[in-house]
Amino acid sequence: MTEQVSAEAAGPRAGAQVTAALVLGAVLAGGFWYLAQNEQESAAARGPAECRASTGKLPAEYVNGTRLCRALNRPDLPALLGTPGEQAQNAWGNDGEDPTGGRAPRPEGEVGLPTYSVQLRLSYDRMPVADLGRLLGGSEPTTFQGRPAFLYSDRTLALRIPLGGGKAESGTGGIARHLVVAKDPKDGGGSYEIVIWRQDQGIPDDAALLRVAERVLPTVPGWAGN
Repeated sequence: MTEQVSAEAAGPRAGAQVTAALVLGAVLAGGFWYLAQNEQESAAARGPAECRASTGKLPAEYVNGTRLCRALNRPDLPALLGTPGEQAQNAWGNDGEDPTGGRAPRPEGEVGLPTYSVQLRLSYDRMPVADLGRLLGGSEPTTFQGRPAFLYSDRTLALRIPLGGGKAESGTGGIARHLVVAKDPKDGGGSYEIVIWRQDQGIPDDAALLRVAERVLPTVPGWAGN
């Protein structure tokens, strides 16, 4: 017998620029399905998870992963996702690349709930969203609050862990839906990104994705000034 878990992972590749801009490497994120099942009852007693401090340190001019996690980990996040009876089971931040190494910072925050996991990413690269959408096959151009944006899908990474011991196996999981939004209305480079995927590998709800984006993105430090 095995338990199957999933985490947001790499989707279609469109060259090194797209990989660098979106950080689409396979990442074993928090909020695994089997942990959600085991912790659901105890989570109700201890209350919603609080954001763990982000790994790494970004200079003060950048928004770090902890701040992105806190922007995402709102009391109304379950309702925005269409699962009002749930609460956050895990929440964390990651600072991504170190700018001292010459690479653009890509901090992110993530919150895991029983039904959904949600990520908020911020890229400080110089690639316009319009160019990024053209490079990434299958993107769906749109606008978001007056800014260029696009939607796209990729696959999660599924990890099978034998309950009785043995070697874990990985494979293709469910669908993750992404909304990528330009940092400024003129699309001068850099982006915000919201990602949602279901723990049961079902199809994510685009309406839920947009509800989260509408409430969360305007609260990210620097949004109004861009």
